[in-house]
Amino acid sequence: MQYEANSPEEYINQLPEERKEPISRIRKAIKQNIPAGFQETMGYGMIAYVVPHSIYPDGYHCDSKLPLPFINIASQKNFIALYHMGMYAQKELLDWFVGEYPKFCKTKLDMGKSCVRFKKMDDIPYELIGQLVSKVTPKAWIQVYENNLKKK
Repeated sequence: MQYEANSPEEYINQLPEERKEPISRIRKAIKQNIPAGFQETMGYGMIAYVVPHSIYPDGYHCDSKLPLPFINIASQKNFIALYHMGMYAQKELLDWFVGEYPKFCKTKLDMGKSCVRFKKMDDIPYELIGQLVSKVTPKAWIQVYENNLKKK
C-alpha cells in the first residue's frame, strides 16, 4: 500500500490506528541508532533513509536524481515491512540478522531479499532493528554499493 505523503509524520498520520505505534517505534529505533550522515525522507511512498546527494552526488544508479537508498519502512496490506539494502548486499550482515532474530522474536523470520515482514505487531524486534541499522555507516554503504550494486 502506498500513501501520498510528503513527510514521515504525514505518512504515519495516514496509517490505520493499529499501525501508527509500530511504525513510529520502528522509526524511533532507526533514528536513535542510524549512523550520522543518513537522511530521513520519503521515497517510493515509504519512509526512507538515504545517503543524500551532499555526501554521494552520483545518487542512485537507476535514477541519479534520487539519493542513494538504504532503508525503507512501510505499512503494507498484511504486514509492516522493513527494507534494508545492506542485508541484500552483504551476506555477513544478513547472516548476523538471521542468527540474532530468534533471540528477539517468538515468530519465524519472514524475509525476502531485503524485506523483513512483520505480521504480528506485538512481535516486532525494535531493539534488534536498532542494532541492525547501527552496523553500516554511509561511507561503508557507498563502498558496498559501488562494489556490488552500481552498474559500471
